[in-house]
Amino acid sequence: MSGFVEKPEPVQVPGLTHLHTGKVRDLYRNAAGDLVMVASDRLSAYDWVLPTEIPDKGRVLTRLSLWWFDQLADLVPNHVLSTELPAGAPADWEGRTLICTSLRMVPVECVARGYLTGSGLVEYNESRTVCGLALPEGLVDGSELPAPIFTPATKAAVGDHDENVSYEEVARQVGAETAAQLRRATLDVYGRARDIARDRGIILADTKFEFGFAPTADGGEELIIADEVLTPDSSRFWPAADWEPGRPQPSYDKQFVRDWLTSPASGWDRRSEQPPPALPQEIVDATRAKYLEAYELLTGMPWK
Repeated sequence: MSGFVEKPEPVQVPGLTHLHTGKVRDLYRNAAGDLVMVASDRLSAYDWVLPTEIPDKGRVLTRLSLWWFDQLADLVPNHVLSTELPAGAPADWEGRTLICTSLRMVPVECVARGYLTGSGLVEYNESRTVCGLALPEGLVDGSELPAPIFTPATKAAVGDHDENVSYEEVARQVGAETAAQLRRATLDVYGRARDIARDRGIILADTKFEFGFAPTADGGEELIIADEVLTPDSSRFWPAADWEPGRPQPSYDKQFVRDWLTSPASGWDRRSEQPPPALPQEIVDATRAKYLEAYELLTGMPWK
């Protein structure tokens, strides 16, 4: 069992139709047919959406995504139309709301890996492959790969786990041309972001993107990058000065939460069907500080 510990009731806003409550974001449609995407302060870990929120997290994700969209604009267009607060929306939506083009979404999590860790490391230790791609002997947790790789996954529902799939399976599901577009765009964006992060003393170990298609004036379709990009929720960012292959790396994300949940202090057994407990204040504060640190280091701008 997994999912929401306490599923929130969607906010009702005149003129907006609620479409979906995700792990972090709430989706609405406005009268013009555009998507209204609201990033909450919710946090997920081990396939559970936790009962404790991290203050400002949704605003950090939104502001950081907008900054990255600007850095990537010459590589791939994005889905953002406006950051203006819809009429009648609660004041708390300020800074965490995006008005976006409605896209024909591709049902694939587009993952780029430049370093070996996480589920990729588990598969590598079993078969010396990641998503069916053969890798050389001798790699360990945190090793830099010979070149970045595209390792797609199926997009899971809340409470389920994304499943790594082969490139061939993606091509079978969405077509060879679309699969090739996804791979090229994913690796191009990863390469740009990796270099930007590296200049700021940060390793971008891996990240995931979502793409969709928007109609063009000539009757065709254009690939668009959607959702969020290159935040601590969707990426592994490591301090370059502390990088040491052969062990888990310190990171700018919710590792404080994962570590506490699996420690005796939480009293929670992740193998049970019981939901995780509320987070103590010191874990909330430490996690918030890591998100803000990532924002400030990457953008070079103070959080305020």
